[in-house]
Amino acid sequence: MKSLYFRVFFMTLAVILVSSILGFLVSNYYYHIKLKPYNDDKLISIAEQMKDFIEAEPADMDRYLRNAATLGYEIYVTDGQGESHDYGRSFREHDLDNQAVAAVLGGGVYHGVAQFPNKPFITGFFENRLSNTVGVLVQSPDKKYALFMRPDVLLQFGELRTFFALIGLLTVIISVLFFLISTRYLVKPITRLTEATKRIAQGNYNLRLPKRRRDEIGQLAEHFMTMSKELERVDQSRQQFVSNVSHEIQSPLTSIQGFANVLAEQELPKEERKHYASIIEAESRHLSVLSKQLLMLSSLEQGEEALNKKHFPLYKHIRQAAQVMQWQLEEKELLLKLSIPESITLYGDEVLLQQVWMNLLGNAVNHIPPGRSIEVRAEQMQSHIIIVVADTGDGIPSEHLPFLFDRFYRVDRARERASGRTGLGLAIVKKIVQLHDGEIEAGSSLGEGTWFTVKLPQL
Repeated sequence: MKSLYFRVFFMTLAVILVSSILGFLVSNYYYHIKLKPYNDDKLISIAEQMKDFIEAEPADMDRYLRNAATLGYEIYVTDGQGESHDYGRSFREHDLDNQAVAAVLGGGVYHGVAQFPNKPFITGFFENRLSNTVGVLVQSPDKKYALFMRPDVLLQFGELRTFFALIGLLTVIISVLFFLISTRYLVKPITRLTEATKRIAQGNYNLRLPKRRRDEIGQLAEHFMTMSKELERVDQSRQQFVSNVSHEIQSPLTSIQGFANVLAEQELPKEERKHYASIIEAESRHLSVLSKQLLMLSSLEQGEEALNKKHFPLYKHIRQAAQVMQWQLEEKELLLKLSIPESITLYGDEVLLQQVWMNLLGNAVNHIPPGRSIEVRAEQMQSHIIIVVADTGDGIPSEHLPFLFDRFYRVDRARERASGRTGLGLAIVKKIVQLHDGEIEAGSSLGEGTWFTVKLPQL
């Protein structure tokens, strides 16, 4: 398989070749359409001047025509009866038919340059044949002649043809050399990216690629490094996730195993047995919740195929979630305010979105002190719906906000672990919102409260 370097190089050569052929064809077409008639008229004018001089000085005809030939013209003179003379360089082909000669001797004008056939790869200007001439009648006192002439291109433009041919050849050679150098400059960063890809495949994400270029290659290198950092973050998150899952499972299993061994002792008092049994029950419940949420995360990874979307009113939907949380609200004497227009309708999976409101409301209930308040408000925009769940709790330090939606992340790890929560709730919320092509953000102000903003598309 040829490398990109040689592919670009050979493509460049092909472009030069095709461009040269197309340029020649277009130029030749322009000559046949525009320049050929103009050139014919100009040569007729020169031939008429030759005719006038010869007719005025018929004795000097031969000397005059020889001098004209040395100035850059090819001339053919004939009387139509076998007498003919060539002046200057000989024509490559004497292909002039007798009818053309007879027409000129009869007083007509021969427009052989204008009537020369159009041929794609033959430029008539350089075609040195007798048919590619102009002809006029010359009358001497005792005889009539047909004079045919055309410019001697080699005599007039021979050096220029060599000069321009040399310019074209050197231009092609120098262009190819510069293309060789520039192609290497173009391919080199792509080669580096290929090597970087191999390093990433081996698990090495610590890459340093040049980003000084401001073209597409520079942007590609910059995006590649961004992708590398994101892959590294994902890999670390995966390892952290496995570690957290192992820890979350190991801790309750250790507790269950230890207290089960204690319960196996016959001499334990009844109260201690009840206490240890309640701990085993709580840890078992924690394992059950953890497994359910892990299964939910796994099912959500299937994407939109797992969704059962339909239209439903937002107000009744969130009110249903609030009713489920009512006993917890009353227990902590929390005030819940719903500011949701009844006209707003969502399109999505009703069961999964219910999980979103339950988690957000549950977080607010669990984290704010008794006697505070929670507000859920919604606003319908032109292309989306915004739902805000805000509380008047103590707030969350700003350094924790970027990690709230990470799996197993807890602001207060000791208190959260003791409460039996898994740290997967907000990760599930974010995944559900993303599956609905939405966005979720968290904000907080210490001493004033925390708010979560959900933005869902309006369909």
